[in-house]
Amino acid sequence: MHPRDFKIKPGRIMPGAFGHNRGVVQRNYAVMPPEGIMDSYLPNYENTIVRFQAAPALGARFAQAMLHIAPGGGTVQPFSDPLQRFFYVIGGAVELDIDGLGPQTLEADGFAYIPPGRRFSIRNHGSEEARVLGLKKPYVSIGLEPPEAIVSQRSAVEKVNHNNTEGRTWEHLLPFGDLRFDMEMNILSFAPGAHFPDVETHIMEHGLFMLEGQGMYLLDTDWHEVWQDDFIWMGPYCPQLFYPTGWTTSAYLLYKDVNRDVTFD
Repeated sequence: MHPRDFKIKPGRIMPGAFGHNRGVVQRNYAVMPPEGIMDSYLPNYENTIVRFQAAPALGARFAQAMLHIAPGGGTVQPFSDPLQRFFYVIGGAVELDIDGLGPQTLEADGFAYIPPGRRFSIRNHGSEEARVLGLKKPYVSIGLEPPEAIVSQRSAVEKVNHNNTEGRTWEHLLPFGDLRFDMEMNILSFAPGAHFPDVETHIMEHGLFMLEGQGMYLLDTDWHEVWQDDFIWMGPYCPQLFYPTGWTTSAYLLYKDVNRDVTFD
């Protein structure tokens, strides 16, 4: 019998091994199931639970969080700061108002890029909670004009196959190869049986959110089972490989830093 087969009273914790946990935090990677990430609250937001997945305290050079925005919640007022942002709606709907673009409704699989210094607000005017993945980071300028704001939907993005491996596709949510961007936000999809052709070890840092399906992820020298809604942080040069398990396509949203030379601190 599995612990979830037990019928328990509301408010009681499911039986099972105390402290059993898929979450792991290592020097160069972390695996975070959603149930272990605690609530935070921020002064710029009201009626909004913020669950941080990555931050500089972890070793990351970006911050990412899941925003649980209750009906009537969101930013207290429009604001701006020096950071660039990316939002992806996981569930529900929000109204995003970016200076110069005006208010637009983003439903599930809608996304937006907000350049550094651009004033914006995000609100939930619906009757159900909205879940929005939010990433923010400093913009690394190389003398080019910063990118313009982007508001779009996953269904409008072309699926491409860069290396002709069967069953594997990329969806570039930000313009691929545009050197004004210092990051990429991509959706990688894997049909059952597809996988990386090699174990990758590279300079790019990653933030990965499982959108659908499940699979096994090699991180450094260890294998981890990952499911929908799990988060993975991969530091630079962390060996990595993924293959899907189960009967359906697996897909994840992947951040990586690109288009910039190395720095010497």
